[in-house]
Amino acid sequence: MNKDALSRLFDLDGRVAIVTGGTRGIGRAIAEGLTAAGAHVTVASRKADACAETEAHLKELGGEALGIPTHMGNVDAVNDLVDRTVEHFGRLDIVVNNAATALTMPIGGLTLDAWEKSIGVNLRGPVFLVERALPHLTESPHGVILNVISAGAFLFSARTAMYSAAKAGLMAMTRSQAADLADRGIRSNALAPGTVDTDMVRANTPEVAASMAAASFMKRAARPDEMVGPALFLVSDASSFMTGQVVIVDGGLTPH
Repeated sequence: MNKDALSRLFDLDGRVAIVTGGTRGIGRAIAEGLTAAGAHVTVASRKADACAETEAHLKELGGEALGIPTHMGNVDAVNDLVDRTVEHFGRLDIVVNNAATALTMPIGGLTLDAWEKSIGVNLRGPVFLVERALPHLTESPHGVILNVISAGAFLFSARTAMYSAAKAGLMAMTRSQAADLADRGIRSNALAPGTVDTDMVRANTPEVAASMAAASFMKRAARPDEMVGPALFLVSDASSFMTGQVVIVDGGLTPH
């Protein structure tokens, strides 16, 4: 190892990434980090104006970018996201499944419609995004999947049962992807944030948001950009011998 070799570990020059939920919060920060590392980035979210604004923002940072409005609960839209990315950039190397909905209901009050929406966005969409991307990831010499789950996958979840169940399911899929895809040279890992200062957290009451922030050893919420380092580690050659793992970045929230 020397300085040049070290500098190449996080170099994503010319690689193409999809980041779902990429127009705000953790996803936007990761998209910025990927751009800074040299990747061409497609960002996806439900809102066309947010996609257009983020595309322009990433281009202002000096990157090549594309914004594609996508509802992760719609598998046809997910397929189109992959197809348009490859049509535009010519390849696909990195899939970052970050989009999520925090829709929640108490146990005993669950409805089928709410369950289908939560599982559709938080689990089915990410799974089938990878399915559509697999031929392209197989062709890449650096094919990698990053599933953003949650510390909630490991915790008692009285208020977030559907969300936590879906994220735990995505963790299981991460491990299955790693096992099934290793012979194709594709790695799959997961990032599990704790409380991060995002719109999703701010949608709670101030009291709940404060309680969430104070629950970890570090007694605060993370900034979205504090997820960038771990994410870039997992999608770059810095983690080339790592697959099927979960990196928990939660300020000490999750017990082991």
